[in-house]
Amino acid sequence: MINCIVTGVAGRMGRRIVDIVLETDGMDVSGATERTGHELVGMDVGDFLGLGKKGSAISDDVAKVIKGSDVIIDFTFPEVTLLNLRAAAKAGKAAVIGSTGFSGDQTAEVKRLAKKIPIVLAPNMSVGVNLLLKVLADVARVLDEDYDIDIVETHHRHKKDAPSGTALKMAQVVAAARGKSLDKVGVFERHGNIGERKRGEIGVQTLRVGDVVGEHTVIFGTLGERIEITHKASSRDVFARGAVRAAAWVSRQKPGLYDMQDVLGIK
Repeated sequence: MINCIVTGVAGRMGRRIVDIVLETDGMDVSGATERTGHELVGMDVGDFLGLGKKGSAISDDVAKVIKGSDVIIDFTFPEVTLLNLRAAAKAGKAAVIGSTGFSGDQTAEVKRLAKKIPIVLAPNMSVGVNLLLKVLADVARVLDEDYDIDIVETHHRHKKDAPSGTALKMAQVVAAARGKSLDKVGVFERHGNIGERKRGEIGVQTLRVGDVVGEHTVIFGTLGERIEITHKASSRDVFARGAVRAAAWVSRQKPGLYDMQDVLGIK
């Protein structure tokens, strides 16, 4: 049995991850967390799930519920994620991280902690998106800089970071496939009299509309033709199912920093 701790258990993603863990053979929820002051803190996690008491209260500190777990699944925010990862590293527990918006320093700390425990870090846990990343790299390698590349991402109005972690990952993948650094060729939004598009630049555009779960389109365009590759998520379940799949996989790995392509075996 693989015992999971789910952070942010009352949130939209947290609750769906819990449900899918419980639907998955060989996996169980052994603990959960919520923010300090939340009404669920102190409630037995089994009572919250409608399963009867499990003897583990929902906590505002992952270190208090980490005993008896195998893996932490975290879709919160970078600052909270790092607190949870430090506790996981101290206890020697694996982790799956779906949070986005990490700064350079925060990413560096994740890498340091991954020397102690196995961590899957992915901006998007969808199987479809991660297959798409592989396709995008192949396409970008074949099409030279006569083909312009722009990425357009759309999410719900409540999303806090922009562009999305998935859009950034897509941009990094196509840039790397061309032997470039996104820091040098990335253009984020356009406004005003900016002149002609520069050869080789990669544009990333952000839309925030209503309740859109997540849509990403990568456009390769040249004189006379255009290729558009799109992924649309209609339910958060695709991310939750990917996270649970990653949790089952990472619980058996050695310390290191992994992504969903490692989980899927498509690197």
